[in-house]
Amino acid sequence: MADYKVVAATTFGLESVAAREVRDLGFRDVTVENGKVLFQTSEEGICRANLWLRSADRVRVEVGSFKATTFDELFEKTKAIPWSDWLPENAQFPVDGKSVKSTLFSISDCQAIVKKAIVESLKKTYKVTWFEETGPLFRIEIAMLKDQATITIDSSGSGLHRRGYKTLIGLAPLRETMAAALILLSRWKPDTALIDPFCGSGTIPIEAALIGMNIAPGMNRQFACENWPWIPKEIWRQLRAETHDVADFSQELHIIGSDINDEVLKVARRNAEAAFVSDKVHFQTLPMAQLSSKRKYGKIICNPPYGERIGEVGEIDRLYKEMGKVFAQLDTWSYYVLTSHPDFELLFKKLASKKRKLYNGNIRVDLYQYYGPRPPKRAAR
Repeated sequence: MADYKVVAATTFGLESVAAREVRDLGFRDVTVENGKVLFQTSEEGICRANLWLRSADRVRVEVGSFKATTFDELFEKTKAIPWSDWLPENAQFPVDGKSVKSTLFSISDCQAIVKKAIVESLKKTYKVTWFEETGPLFRIEIAMLKDQATITIDSSGSGLHRRGYKTLIGLAPLRETMAAALILLSRWKPDTALIDPFCGSGTIPIEAALIGMNIAPGMNRQFACENWPWIPKEIWRQLRAETHDVADFSQELHIIGSDINDEVLKVARRNAEAAFVSDKVHFQTLPMAQLSSKRKYGKIICNPPYGERIGEVGEIDRLYKEMGKVFAQLDTWSYYVLTSHPDFELLFKKLASKKRKLYNGNIRVDLYQYYGPRPPKRAAR
């Protein structure tokens, strides 16, 4: 098998979470940069990363990296890449781009030049002058950063947050990758109770169930690289079979999602059914003020309303004050609250054990982490 440099693109702030996942999957030469985790792997590893990474946004394969300060330099160095090793004659290869602090700041020009260079390279190998682009998709990205050009191919297709179970969404959806990251950051274990009192369309409880049952997040979706000719179909067959073999469908879980909106809970239940975890998650209509549990220990992980709309500020302030009182009654639990409200701790009336800066879409948010006491270790039988 060949050796590839792979890039797991992440939301800013989640790089360390994705890096832990990458290392846990056994990948080597792992390095972390802003918004991405880099590692070396084989064709099988590309497939495995797509199937199993929960917090990463995409898996890209690097095909070249070089310095370019002129369009001629960008064209010639791109053309020098052996593109026929990557792209079959009928490949679809649209080119996306971005440029940060680079001499070549025109993204559209960079895209056009890279596309032209690839065409010229392929012409020499395939002895044709026109490419119909009717075959498998190889979405290419040219990223310019401080005059360093990096060219990658997206192996995922649609973003990794599209697990395949969210046919319907609520009014303020939380991406599946972010929900999974919140659970991984909490170090939640399947034998621990978990409650989301603002569950909306059910993303956090569903992702927790997938983690608790060791179900691969990509088990029930397709990826662009499944149609790449240089990745054997047998690899995909074996890895998909493996996802079923290692899943623990008998795992007992205590996961509750509650909300005051009956309609959005209908969506949550349908999403849970689509994810095949409906028997592992209990959804209930319940005001946050009535939140309680008979369990001594557990974790609350939630994404409450932020009050981004005009007129909601006073309402959100009252909600956060009430949250502080209600959560305090579960004084042996841990809480993880994602919000953009700058005065959350003041309203909640408790300083967080730790605060982590993240981005929920384009909104700058903080994850307020409150650590409860550790449960006593169970005596060995």
